[in-house]
Formats: sequence, C-alpha cells, structure tokens
Amino acid sequence: MIRKYVIVILCFFLYFPLSLRSQEIHKTGNFSVIGYYAGNAEEASEYPIEYLTHIIYSFCHVKNGLLSVDNKNDSATIRSLLALKQRNASLKVILSVGGWGGCMPCSEVFSTKNGRVNFSKSVKHLLEYFQADGIDLDWEYPAISGYPGHLFQKDDKQNFTLLLEALRNQLGKKYEISFAAGGFSNFLDSSVEWDKITPLVDRVNLMSYDLVNGFSVVSGHHTPLYATPWQKESTDYAVRYLYRIGFPMNKLVIGAAFYARVFDIFKNENNGLYMPCKFNHGISYKDFDTTKLKKEGFLYYWDSIAEAPYMYSKEKKQLISYDNEHSIYLKTKYALNQHLNGIMFWQLGDDKSTNGLLSVIHKTLKEL
Repeated sequence: MIRKYVIVILCFFLYFPLSLRSQEIHKTGNFSVIGYYAGNAEEASEYPIEYLTHIIYSFCHVKNGLLSVDNKNDSATIRSLLALKQRNASLKVILSVGGWGGCMPCSEVFSTKNGRVNFSKSVKHLLEYFQADGIDLDWEYPAISGYPGHLFQKDDKQNFTLLLEALRNQLGKKYEISFAAGGFSNFLDSSVEWDKITPLVDRVNLMSYDLVNGFSVVSGHHTPLYATPWQKESTDYAVRYLYRIGFPMNKLVIGAAFYARVFDIFKNENNGLYMPCKFNHGISYKDFDTTKLKKEGFLYYWDSIAEAPYMYSKEKKQLISYDNEHSIYLKTKYALNQHLNGIMFWQLGDDKSTNGLLSVIHKTLKEL
C-alpha cells in the first residue's frame, strides 16, 4: 500500500515538471491583495482597509442588457467603499457583476455585438458616475453549466473574448478589467480563450475555492493549495495548467476562502475525506469557533499533502473544510514565490474585523 502511494505521488510530480513547491521567496513591489465585498455600507469601514490594494463590490446586475445598480443600498455601499480611499489613497474600488446566480441573462446578452457594445457603454457610464476604478466579470460560467437553469451555449467561449474586447475598447487603459475564473478543470478547459483574453485583462481572479461544493457527492478539500492522489482540483493544479498554456503568471491572482463548508458524510472512514457526502451549510470565518467545535466532538486535522486544514466528527458524521491562518500564510507565500499578481478572497464581510485572515496576509507580506 505504501509503495503504491509513493508511485502515485512520483507520477504526479513527473506529470507536472514545473517545481512549484520551491521554498525560495521572490518578493516584488506590485502584489495585489484583493477582497470581494458583499456586506453593507456600515460595516465596510470596520475592516483594515489599509491592507488591501483592491476591494470589489459584489454585486451589480445585468438588467435590460445593461450594467445596473438595483437599489439605494447598493449605491450607498459603493459610495462607502469609495470613501475608504481617505484611509487608503491607493485603494482601487472595482464593480463586479454576476456571481453565483447573478448572471442569468449573460449568455443571451453577450451573444450579439449590439448586446456587448451596449453593456460596455453602460459599464463606462457607471464607472464614471461612481468614479470607480474598474469592472470585474463574474459570469458563472461561459459555455458550461453553472447555476441551475441558466442558459449556457458553446459560443459563450468566443463571446466572452468579444465582450472583453468591447469593454477594453470602451474603457481604454483608464479602467481595470478583471474576471473571476473557475478554479476547476472544466472551466479551465472549456470556458475561456486564454491566449486571446490575455492582452485584454489586467488580471484573472482564480476562484480556487468551492472545488468541493454544494453539488458535490464526494467529500474533499474545498480550497486546497495542492492536489492529492485522491483530489486533482487545487490551487496549484490550476496555476500549473495556466502556466503550461502560457498564461502570464503576473496577471494571475489565486483565491482564498474566508468561510468553511460543512458536509454530511455517509461513510464513516478516512476522517470523512473522499467519502460519499452531501453539502450541509457554510460558516463565515468570523463565526468559526474551533474551541466550540471541539467540544461538540470535532477533531482538527492538517493534510500535509493538500496543505489544508479540516475538522471531522465521527459522531455527527460531518466534515468541515476551510482555510485557516496557516493555510492562508502558505497561499500568500506561494503567490509570492510563483511571481503571481497576488491573492484574493471571498469575502471581506466573512472575516473578523480585527486579527482576521486579512491580517494574516498582511503580516505574511511584511515578514517574507
């Protein structure tokens, strides 16, 4: 059994010749720390905004084919984020559109030239109106199945490129353009024309979380740094994929999860990992109390292959997958070491306002 395990590991690293586990740190001056924000106007100022380079308002909407802010609360939150520039003059405030469940009309709207041009004009209008710094597209997902019932078409892949072209033509170099990319193989293979979009975007925010998600029927790590013999999908796997096809690493941002996922486990083996499962619920990091969970029967584990923490209760038959202080430290170190553009996370409102995971990123950048 041990011999078989060693062979699997060796084959894995032979298949991926790039040495991404190097311990040498290469620090650069332009490292992005990006937080998505889905909270309200009042809470935004409670966080250490000085530690961010970008904050991404989540989410605006596609309404009647145009970028739309639906209500006064959305407008108030965007203005509150812009006001944070008084504390952090270099902070970029980005408007995001879509999100899980938020891009129902995207495939249809972006399938025509007029649709793409009109949408791009509306983006420019809103950016000028709010005096924001750019747009982030969170279309889940072009050309492949995403939110149940949402239209997806084969031509979405090419239309996504054309949409980015239309946005760049409208926005010029004044505004930033980024998009949230699925961190899993099907998205990487099928949703994006990577070579064509490269000159059009400032960065790609890799959603290297939810890799085991609400629709998964086999448990695992939802935001691991490295793949294991039992779980291919990971931050490192996606980075290797993009490196191999020539996507510039200085435009790539990896993702961290400021929340946990709890799964019901149907086979009480292997501390709940890689077992038949069903998603139960999520927990914000600010509400994640390991002391309380241990009293409830959960035991803490560290997977030294995935470089990821998890907790498991044999009595409750539940597994919890999440990022903690150490895994965030390792992800930040990894992003530095691989000359990536930076690290991002979903989402700031899930963090503790003091001594949270954003503070771990900041401390790591200062120390390395």
